[in-house]
Amino acid sequence: MNFSFTELPHRVPVLIAGGGPVGLTLAALLSRHGISSLVIEADEGYCSGSRAICMSRRSQEILGWVGADKPLVEKGLSWVGGRSYYRNDEVLHFQMPSEPTQRFAPMVNIQQFYVEEFAHQAAMQGGDLTQVSWSSRVETVVPQLHGVQVQVQTPQGTRSVHADWVVACDGGRSTVREQLGLQLQGTQYDGKYVIVDIVQKTSRPTERLAWFDPPSNPGSTILMHRQPDDVWRIDYQIRDDEDPLEAVKPENVLPRVQSHLSMIGENEPWEPLWISIYNAKCLTLPSYRQGRVLFAGDAAHLVPIFGVRGLNSGLDDAGNLAWKLARVIEGSSPDRLLDSYSAERVHATQENIAYGAKSTEFMAPPNFAFKLMREATLRLALSDDKVRPLINPRQSTPINYVGSPLNEPEAGVWTNAMATPGAPAPEALLSGRQGPRHLSSYFGTDFVALVFSDGAMPHVGKTLVEQGVAVLEIEPDADPQGQAWLRYGLPDTGASGLVLVRPDGYVMGRWRGLDPAPLLTCLKSKGVWA
Repeated sequence: MNFSFTELPHRVPVLIAGGGPVGLTLAALLSRHGISSLVIEADEGYCSGSRAICMSRRSQEILGWVGADKPLVEKGLSWVGGRSYYRNDEVLHFQMPSEPTQRFAPMVNIQQFYVEEFAHQAAMQGGDLTQVSWSSRVETVVPQLHGVQVQVQTPQGTRSVHADWVVACDGGRSTVREQLGLQLQGTQYDGKYVIVDIVQKTSRPTERLAWFDPPSNPGSTILMHRQPDDVWRIDYQIRDDEDPLEAVKPENVLPRVQSHLSMIGENEPWEPLWISIYNAKCLTLPSYRQGRVLFAGDAAHLVPIFGVRGLNSGLDDAGNLAWKLARVIEGSSPDRLLDSYSAERVHATQENIAYGAKSTEFMAPPNFAFKLMREATLRLALSDDKVRPLINPRQSTPINYVGSPLNEPEAGVWTNAMATPGAPAPEALLSGRQGPRHLSSYFGTDFVALVFSDGAMPHVGKTLVEQGVAVLEIEPDADPQGQAWLRYGLPDTGASGLVLVRPDGYVMGRWRGLDPAPLLTCLKSKGVWA
């Protein structure tokens, strides 16, 4: 789908370089906070090819904040686990944590261009708050004392835009990053994978499939994911001595695909849709803030595809940044709040890179020693259940913001560490007059105080609301399964407590008892309130 060009404004609160899924989601989130933004996208419309395909539960929650979750879940294919094979034999069947009361599945497979479409539609729901300039490209970025001057090449010529803030979401080859003279740091692996989308009908269940040294392609590793529209996403490793330019030519790709489809019994007619090539990278900027320029998604970090942390971590960047940037622009918080964005998301990237590097070293061994260890692991896994977890691909999960400057040290005794400050707020299914509702559906815009009580002190909620904090009172009857009380660390329904959840669904602090003063002091002392 292509879109027409619209004339650019001379000044904007936020200029977002890059209209991929991260940039468009950020624009939608800012719109929900009442903040205007201009998105600059070089392409004429949404991307081609499947690209990033696995959307985590956390990403579904973030898209839910802007109303993009329903079309994504309806179109996508949900899954909870997968299988790995060594040659012809299954060596692993894994399942991710899931329960019937969860709001979302652990993963949903869907092509990236659908995510872009749904995020774009959500951003446009804000009326004039979001403008997207397609077929346009950021050329120069000049930081100034009170903003950033940006030159944009458009179909109508070069335009100059003054932005109070710039967010670089312009990918691994970020122009904004280059303009500021910044370089990603870390490791780039040599192993390369050909990525192929084909259309073929199948009756297989939706799960992550992997083959090591399959008879169809000896010496290779092959990954397969089902997607909507009868599409298979197939990734296969090429030899180190193969020319990447030759490897992506159809005459070299199609026989390999056919060989594997025949091996697994997928005999329906098929045709290719898209072919590309990829190699794993573990790279990051040391800081995601440079004055009034911020970085998110692949412009800030590149992580391996194994474990599906790329787009999911980029959407987490957007979820972390949007509320903080909105508060700074509104004057509700000092701009040092944005330093916590960099601190938290750099920490998250380092965690993702650590997990991603382990997965990469197994999926695409960087040298003979790693190949030898992988071979030994796979052989042992044929007969030893204790070895099989070593093959687990370690799928993406939300990162705890350990050591975040926004975390409030805990006071009192808690029975569960799931909701410790810096952790993603645990899910729970609550009951109410309008029927069951998931706790996570209350997050995404405001600070929320969870008030655990028997309803005997309603003035607590009134005090917090008067101070600008949304309140959700959780009485025992509202938590019939006891999920919230257990997961947030209350010993029983006779206990009381307050839990402060940030707009991005992370726990900021928790206090035993119902005195609102420590909670309000926390907001002020952490620099969240101006």
